[in-house]
Amino acid sequence: MFNKILIANRGEIAVRIIRACRAMGIKTVAVYSTADRQALHTYLADEAVCIGPAPARDSYLNTTAILAAAQGTGADAIHPGYGFLSENSTFAKLCRDNDIVFIGPTPEVIDRMGNKSQARRTMMDAGVPVVPGTKKGIHDVDVALEQARTIGWPIMIKASSGGGGKGMRVSESEEDFADMFNIAQRESVNAFGDNTMYLERAVQNPRHVEVQIIADNHGNVVALGERDCSVQRNHQKMIEESPSPLLDADEDLRRRMMDDAVKAARAVGYTSAGTIEFLMDADRNYYFMEMNTRIQVEHCVTEMVTHTDLVGEMIRVAAGEPLSFSQDDIVLRGHAIECRINAETPEKNFMPSPGTISQMHLPGGNGVRVDTAAYDGFEISPYYDSMIAKIIVQGRNRTEAIAKMRTALEEMVIVGVNTNLDFQYAIMENETFRAGLADTGFIEQFLAGEV
Repeated sequence: MFNKILIANRGEIAVRIIRACRAMGIKTVAVYSTADRQALHTYLADEAVCIGPAPARDSYLNTTAILAAAQGTGADAIHPGYGFLSENSTFAKLCRDNDIVFIGPTPEVIDRMGNKSQARRTMMDAGVPVVPGTKKGIHDVDVALEQARTIGWPIMIKASSGGGGKGMRVSESEEDFADMFNIAQRESVNAFGDNTMYLERAVQNPRHVEVQIIADNHGNVVALGERDCSVQRNHQKMIEESPSPLLDADEDLRRRMMDDAVKAARAVGYTSAGTIEFLMDADRNYYFMEMNTRIQVEHCVTEMVTHTDLVGEMIRVAAGEPLSFSQDDIVLRGHAIECRINAETPEKNFMPSPGTISQMHLPGGNGVRVDTAAYDGFEISPYYDSMIAKIIVQGRNRTEAIAKMRTALEEMVIVGVNTNLDFQYAIMENETFRAGLADTGFIEQFLAGEV
């Protein structure tokens, strides 16, 4: 087992990893930017090292500074969390070249699955269902248009690299295709430095259902149930739950999805925690969308219903240990829901609301979990993600979980910045959501008063 782990991240995920390490008797090193000098993860870790100024490119994306911090403190492993360098194959390789364990999959696997068009080809070859579309990356708009005519409209134009909703546009017809392609391609170049695009048939009003998997270096791959992440704003998840209300009445469909997720992981020789993301259409056909080669923000939902510690398991796998559980051990117990609480203004297209939290009260009680790095006096920086906390609740069933979440949202107090607390509460009260019928277009319809 590792003696010391450096956490190459910030915020609540850094705190989460530090707590997992402390429970396992592993020493920790926090890294921080000048903007995060007073951040909670710097106080909880055994050591803390400043790695640069506020902008992420100069600090949390500064591979040279992070590796120097690891070497200087004697860390024998690095946990990247999510975001930043978590899916950066170059960084994973640098860790390996410097005899530091990267807690995640190999750089080769990150490369293979990070390129979305390559990932599609891999899944096609493995027999995992994919949305009809291109098999190879496209760089030229005229070539793309020829392919689009074969696929048929509406068409989703996507960047091969990256995520977070960047480099994505929907073309409704041949008339708007060139404009949409060029816009998406420019976004991809600006965000990821890559002009490679691919095309998919746009699935109308889909559900976003993902499967949490974890695999070790001994040939074991386990699927830990699914999460429904359909409630999104601006292509970013807002509410996640497990199990999916869509699959509760169809155990055969759930089993097939789990089997395909395991098949996908085996096809690329995956190790560590990862997520296979699927889109599901109105006829309950599901299609591979992408694989996230890291721990997810919403991993807590799965931990609640499976009674597992995914972060701890990632660390054990990286240390060469076999998984501590098998597929037969995984039973979904009850229902869990997570709400992401952000410093933002929903009525202004969810514009971030940086500032200082003057007062905060966190909810509690049976079956309530709050993951946060915020506290009274904590500054929400304009340089980073606006998430303040994640509220996760578990009930015996979905109805009970929704009731617990309403209570938790009512109890939570945040003063000093605008938040989406009231917006989240309104969703819990919405009949479409309560009936388990929300798809990826729900938020737009909700804002327009259509649901």
